[in-house]
Amino acid sequence: MDTLTTSVKKKALELGFADCRIASADVEADDGFDRWLAQGYHADMDWMARTRDVRQQAALKLPGVRSVVVLAWNYYHPDTPPLPETGKIARYARRRDYHRSLLKPLKHLASYIRECAPDEACYASTDSGPVRERAWAARAGLGWIGRHGLVIHPRFGTWFHLATILTTVPLVPDEPIPDRCGNCTACVHACPTNAIVTGRLVDSRRCIAYHTIENKGPIPDEIADRLGGWVFGCDRCQEACPWNKRTGMAAAEMDERERTFPSLTAKALLALSEEEFNRLYAGTPLMRARHAGLCRNATLVLRSAGDQRP
Repeated sequence: MDTLTTSVKKKALELGFADCRIASADVEADDGFDRWLAQGYHADMDWMARTRDVRQQAALKLPGVRSVVVLAWNYYHPDTPPLPETGKIARYARRRDYHRSLLKPLKHLASYIRECAPDEACYASTDSGPVRERAWAARAGLGWIGRHGLVIHPRFGTWFHLATILTTVPLVPDEPIPDRCGNCTACVHACPTNAIVTGRLVDSRRCIAYHTIENKGPIPDEIADRLGGWVFGCDRCQEACPWNKRTGMAAAEMDERERTFPSLTAKALLALSEEEFNRLYAGTPLMRARHAGLCRNATLVLRSAGDQRP
């Protein structure tokens, strides 16, 4: 399968992916996910617990799985404009929803594999199916798991999206990359809510990204007082990572069809009607929090900044 493996990787790059690595399904094992669930670090994301078995056993999702194709989609842009102090949006969310951007090339690659091996099966997903992309990325040698729980790529740092294709084709696996974090704890100290815990895990109950995106209820005061201007997501641990501070970072190619949107202050966000919000942010990750969620976050950001709602 050497020839097919090479062809799959070549095709992935042609489709716009920044990197493509392979893991053997045989290396699957618990890498801390069970502890993450047992400690309640998943907060109220109950679907994580409900789908625990299939997330830990790829064969339950695709019987006969032999290989996992792991793909990186670089979204780093060095010229990203500065954000307002009270309306910060995570870097990944400042353009079209990556689920949509990656879907077409991901489906094309899965179809290509099936064309090359018509008797085999594939299951493709990008952060939408019960597949543990980060664990498979480490197993495939795409990068290693940093203390902040994110995959660190030698070229792209952490500024990339992951996608996977489970397949029954026995592709040639890549070797894992050794941990290169060393004694660095920059990300741990950068987290304003102490959400990064031992074992390279993140306690979602203390994570700003979780609360500003996934949490649909009230945000605890101890977290709300430390939002630091973030209204959607948080990049503090990534901004602190030395692997993301290197000069000459590999920049992603901009797609002419890529739609970006203006960065607004918290006050400006609060001034948007629901209709205006939907029109401005349609097709972007911000729709995950919805108008009500962004207004809640903006209100808390202004409160912690000592400002008042307009």
